[in-house]
Amino acid sequence: MGDEATILHADLDSFYASVEQRDDPALRGRPVLVGMGVVLAASYEAKAFGVRTPMGVGQARALCPRAVVVPPRMSAYSAASKAVFEIFRDTTPIVEGISIDEAFLEVAGLRKIRGTPREIAARLRARVRNEVGLPITVGVARTKFLAKVASGVGKPDGLLVVPPGDELTFLHPLPIERLWGVGPVTSGKLRDQRIHTVGHVARIGEAGLVAILGAHAGRHLHALAHNHDPRRVRVGHRRKSIGSQCALGRRPRPFAEIDATLAALADRVTRRLRGANRPGRTVTLRLRFDDFGRATRSRSLLKATMQTRAILDAARVLLAEARPLIETRGLTLVGLAVSNLEGDGAVQMPLPFDDPYDDQLDVAVDAVRDRFGSAALTRAASLGRDLGPSVPILPD
Repeated sequence: MGDEATILHADLDSFYASVEQRDDPALRGRPVLVGMGVVLAASYEAKAFGVRTPMGVGQARALCPRAVVVPPRMSAYSAASKAVFEIFRDTTPIVEGISIDEAFLEVAGLRKIRGTPREIAARLRARVRNEVGLPITVGVARTKFLAKVASGVGKPDGLLVVPPGDELTFLHPLPIERLWGVGPVTSGKLRDQRIHTVGHVARIGEAGLVAILGAHAGRHLHALAHNHDPRRVRVGHRRKSIGSQCALGRRPRPFAEIDATLAALADRVTRRLRGANRPGRTVTLRLRFDDFGRATRSRSLLKATMQTRAILDAARVLLAEARPLIETRGLTLVGLAVSNLEGDGAVQMPLPFDDPYDDQLDVAVDAVRDRFGSAALTRAASLGRDLGPSVPILPD
């Protein structure tokens, strides 16, 4: 770490909901839910009633009866994101996008031309508010981890600088859920051991954490609890995987419906692969059960591919293997991702050659959907079923 806090974590507040409130003055100051069957975003007025994402809209309405539900407008969110990232890149050339609504910025070396990191962050917030019309919170620290924690603590619409030398004083009183990687399961294990704050994690020692959580998670949390994070802000970092998921709700689903949802996810994911020209080798199926447990299944292919049939066939094998778990525990979410991506779009063709008509079909289907919209052409099994909107992602 350097002597000065120069890493900024900029995070737009309740991004989708803020865009809706910006574009419709009648929504300002009111609890807003963005989504159809599932809440994709909630304004802070709605969050005050306990609404969280991804929560069913019915459950959210029960908590907040006065909430206004609006359908998502992905094109508007993409446009707003592009405008904000232009401001990021005009602030500093070292920008690492995390998602369409957050990024890390490195401002070391800009003091003579831009001022102190605090001044840079304040101007950044003012520009996003004035030029794009959205609130944004910025955390400033010497490590990426702590900058992200600072932005979370500083929300909504705030600026929080963690001074060098005072990092642990700031960090240790915070609840353990502020540590990256601490979800409901890990939190439960730690709280069962009366470990409630980051300071408790730091004091228990690495060996104790390893005994409770395992080697990888224990060492990871021990490092973060002491603010050890050597990662730099990276420019031009390409994504490691491309995926999508669909919340199914709590009612039981026949296996044929789950299979149809998986096929629709495969269509969406492989279209993104072809759009980015990134064939991949590893297919991963993610499942969330009715008891809130999770499972992940992966399979690596012999060659990298962007072909819908190849990806879907591998995913269906994984789904069939998980069928006993699904029938026993119920299923509330299914996700599909492709990783081990290659960078140049080149696909090695082994013998025997695959059916060339599969690739031609993919190209034709993509062309129809690009021209007439994603809903213009769909599988018969998906008729009458809503997969949900395709969430915009950063350019690869």
